[in-house]
Amino acid sequence: MKVIYALFVAVFASLAVFSQADAPFKVTLNNVELTYIERGRGEPVILLHGGQADYRAWQYATEHLSKNYRVISYSRRYNYPNKNPIIGSNHSAYVEAEDLAAFIGKLNLDRVHLVGTSIGGYAALIYAVKHPKKVLTLTLAEPNIHAWVLETPAFREFLNNTWVPAGNAFRAGDDREAMRLLVDAFGGTGAFDRMPPTAQTIALQNANFFRAATLSADHSPDIDKKKVRRLKVPILLINGEKTKPMLLAIVEEFAKVVPTAERHVIKNAGHGSPREKPEEFTAAVADFLARRSKKNKRN
Repeated sequence: MKVIYALFVAVFASLAVFSQADAPFKVTLNNVELTYIERGRGEPVILLHGGQADYRAWQYATEHLSKNYRVISYSRRYNYPNKNPIIGSNHSAYVEAEDLAAFIGKLNLDRVHLVGTSIGGYAALIYAVKHPKKVLTLTLAEPNIHAWVLETPAFREFLNNTWVPAGNAFRAGDDREAMRLLVDAFGGTGAFDRMPPTAQTIALQNANFFRAATLSADHSPDIDKKKVRRLKVPILLINGEKTKPMLLAIVEEFAKVVPTAERHVIKNAGHGSPREKPEEFTAAVADFLARRSKKNKRN
């Protein structure tokens, strides 16, 4: 409970800071509108949030990384404050990766550093596989590559006890019950109800993404491990020490596929480590970028 509570308190605390320091921009691409903020100069670093968050979740990372980089954080198509209607019935990380490609093109960026968590991390990975020459480094915090763990008991439990019931709740028009199921899946029974009202509001503001995902006919598409293994992009793989078994299984499988990936474990954190432990997470990313950026320049 402390982990999930800290996650939403951290997200809420960032709202006022961003509203005062960074005026959000909007771009239209792939028939959707994306909201983003950016700060700093130098090599571009794009931050991709997970399901229950939006561009506001990266306040700490933006503040500190922007001292040396041009940091860009955008809300994915179905997350706050975007008001895009759900398009199609096959939403997945592949759609998010197409948005990322269009976003990078819209901003006329050349090579970028990508930092993503959960589905944001999976979208970043898909983009890197498709456009390896456009990526300087890749930081992945528990990318939700569900296809790699479909046969595990942990995934089947998540599917049957959380994912499918949440989809049914969305169909019934009960967003609150759907988000309760999803938050409780990572924070423990009763986690959603114990959150302060402001934190519940943040979760509900991002319910549209989960509506699109849980009702998708192909929410867990695979990615070819051979293509991932062939990536020459420097990779930092991060996970929370207390993350759920299903997510840890994905991380461990990724480490087997790409044994050259650097590893970092965030102590006393769960799936939302970038927001639960922003200081440690950002320090790990900053160190990785500094070392790899210098190497990239030498090469």
